Amino acid sequence: MNSPAPIIQDPIPMADMTEEQLRVQLADFYHLVSYLGWTELIFNHISVRLPGKDHTYLVNPMGLHYDEVTPENLLVVGVDGKLLRDSPYKPNPAGFALHGVIHEHRPDVGCVAHTHTTPISAITMKGFGIDHDSFYGAQLFGRVAYHAFEGITIYDDERARMLESLGDKHVLVLRNHGVAVCEADIPLTFFLLWTVQRAAEIQCTANAIPGPNSILPDEIKAKCAEDAQRLKDNASFAILLFDAMVRKMKREKAM
Repeated sequence: MNSPAPIIQDPIPMADMTEEQLRVQLADFYHLVSYLGWTELIFNHISVRLPGKDHTYLVNPMGLHYDEVTPENLLVVGVDGKLLRDSPYKPNPAGFALHGVIHEHRPDVGCVAHTHTTPISAITMKGFGIDHDSFYGAQLFGRVAYHAFEGITIYDDERARMLESLGDKHVLVLRNHGVAVCEADIPLTFFLLWTVQRAAEIQCTANAIPGPNSILPDEIKAKCAEDAQRLKDNASFAILLFDAMVRKMKREKAM
């Protein structure tokens, strides 16, 4: 017998969320990334800005798989990646350079996610980057920035160059590496990461099929990007999507 449909609660904007609520939502994001198969062993990061003017953020402890992240063991760090509250865990130094500089200098960004999935990483090795001729790729038209590979992102001097490469965009393709996406809150960042992942999967699959791709006119791509922006501006849509995926994940894990 099917369980009854859940009662949809009114979404809470990130600006009105407490640290405890952000911890729960961020832990759910980590678990969703694992559930969807986007993890990289114990590596990579998702971070969320904490309320206040100190540019502090929550991030995963070094050494834990995403499935082991809980609201309680998330770390509080500054933009320099240094631990600000006592914890038995340590932060990963590879996290502060990218996440810290975005949280410090992009007040419109509340959450940053970084992945190395196979389709995304494969595209970063190509000179042409993400194309915009699929349903999902078209939604990213004019929204993607690129940064040249300088090695593992652990060096302080790369921070300013990554920030300059990102500019005012919300998707940063790290050449020969992976991708970072950032948005105003956790649900919007998840939605954007999912869109980028789907665009990459379709691009890789289409390019493996013989024959030319069907190319969309720029005006159609621009229209799709504008429509995606309007969807994004309806923040409750992203929250409904995120919460629905969390419920699905938890149902399947409980079976």
